[in-house]
Amino acid sequence: MTSTTSKPIDWDAIASELAGIEIISDRTQLTKLSLDYYHFSPVLQQQLADKRGDLVVRPANEAEVLRVAAVCVKYQVPLTVRGAGTGNYGQCIPLQGGIILDTTRMQSIRWIKPGLACVEPGVKLSAFDKQAREMGWELRMAPSTYRTATIGGFIGGGSGGIGSITYGQLRDRGNLHAVRVVTLEDEPRVLELRGDEVQKVNHAYGTNGIITELEIPLAPAYAWAEIIVVFDDFMKAARFGETLAHSDGLMKKLISIHAWPIPSYFIALKNYLPEGKHCALLMIAESCLEPFQDLVREYGGQVTYQKSAQEASKGTSLVEFTWNHTTLHARSADPSLTYLQTFFFTLERVEHLYHHFGDEVLMHLEFLRANGQVIPGGLQVVRYTTEERLNEIIHYHEEKGAFIANPHTYILEDGGMKTVNVEQLKFKEQVDPYGLLNPGKMRAWLER
Repeated sequence: MTSTTSKPIDWDAIASELAGIEIISDRTQLTKLSLDYYHFSPVLQQQLADKRGDLVVRPANEAEVLRVAAVCVKYQVPLTVRGAGTGNYGQCIPLQGGIILDTTRMQSIRWIKPGLACVEPGVKLSAFDKQAREMGWELRMAPSTYRTATIGGFIGGGSGGIGSITYGQLRDRGNLHAVRVVTLEDEPRVLELRGDEVQKVNHAYGTNGIITELEIPLAPAYAWAEIIVVFDDFMKAARFGETLAHSDGLMKKLISIHAWPIPSYFIALKNYLPEGKHCALLMIAESCLEPFQDLVREYGGQVTYQKSAQEASKGTSLVEFTWNHTTLHARSADPSLTYLQTFFFTLERVEHLYHHFGDEVLMHLEFLRANGQVIPGGLQVVRYTTEERLNEIIHYHEEKGAFIANPHTYILEDGGMKTVNVEQLKFKEQVDPYGLLNPGKMRAWLER
């Protein structure tokens, strides 16, 4: 069965059926709520710039989500779910118009217990952490957009972030306990997925269910000091990062390594980033700072900035210069820059690629755990010339054994997965038989 969206849609009838639910039809707002940070990619800029929804709905609860789902099925209208829209590759951009379901009003924190919490999808990560910290807990991981991003959006479109050095990625078993999802069947239902079943909708861009509630595990909240260490040599900085990543006795949340000239893009930090030096932006538990200093000395680093957890909680956090915020700062300085997302696996590979591409691909490492192993990942900053050259750079990385999660595609499987997820496809066939959920993003569905 396929959607029959080619016939004219009676938007007035739809609006009257949704009476009582917040609806937005103002063109300026529609444009804003149809887009994300897709413009980080010059390839996606061309493909997605003109994509818009026809109507935004902001349900306040699961019952209203069920009403929206029923109306979409009745009128055969595409439905795209969004949180705060902080994604980078069009995860929440509607390719075929229709209704945008904005979850930001669904922001109830149902409960927080030791090590576990239950929330609605529109809860902001920063707001949640504030409440959890009062009980001595925090989110295991968060993107650099954590001030504005929502928990549902992070699960639907994210993969890892600050905290991944300890807890791996969202897809790792145990990093998402349960979800409630609304289906787009003739009679929409609410399903609860628990344990491994959550992978059916984890990082699926909302293509196979509308998440209305999540159970997420928590981490013990440490007092995180924020530190900048600078180095004369990039590989020295990288080896320092790797040794810190493997130092299990030192509690850390962030190990972000930047080759010069990337530090020159961090205008707010310029007093701590000397010309020509490579830097490490770090979050270390305050209780570990003494043995940490010995590691800095061992690698010839120099601490130029250090804030206690209390000081770091005011003003701008170092978090907002790491992960994809690095790309944001670089592009503010030079809009022609773009980026890659890479698993290097070894520092030998990092060193080869660092020297091979020189100034064309600027090295930015984020250390994380993947399948239980510490690895250097990368969000390199790329001087963009043409799409052909970008593809050559990607292919060279892959030939050398690096894995690229391509941020220049909005197709689910072509980004990080590289394979069709049969479980996600089967689930979509069951819960979205007309293919109305975020159409055009799932290759498996398009090629059935």
